[in-house]
Amino acid sequence: MIAAILCMVSAVALVQFALYYWRAVISGVATQPISDRIRTAAGIIAPKIGAQDFRSILSLHDLSPDLRGPNGSFLGVRTYYSAVEKLGRLIPTMASWANAEMLTCSRYVAVLVDQHLERNIACAAQMRGI
Repeated sequence: MIAAILCMVSAVALVQFALYYWRAVISGVATQPISDRIRTAAGIIAPKIGAQDFRSILSLHDLSPDLRGPNGSFLGVRTYYSAVEKLGRLIPTMASWANAEMLTCSRYVAVLVDQHLERNIACAAQMRGI
């Protein structure tokens, strides 16, 4: 019985650590600079990417071909964004936290899509022989 409890507590601690690590990785990537090319291509008029721009950036990613490099589906980030968005709507006191988390998700996807487009531009230039 004690072994089962210890195993369960260890599993919960491991899952919690994994979630904190995943969140830290997303935050780290989201702090990288984003080119204006992403805002223009996604049709974002505001000077900075906002929490509400997540879906337009994802649609840009879905439209861009994969010439070189990984072309992830962002399934984990999409799920997290949707869950946080619903939580922010259901509990008004968590709205500011939810908005900050959604902004982090938007910036994370924007950075990765920017890198994806940069790889595509480099690959296209290489194919043309430039």
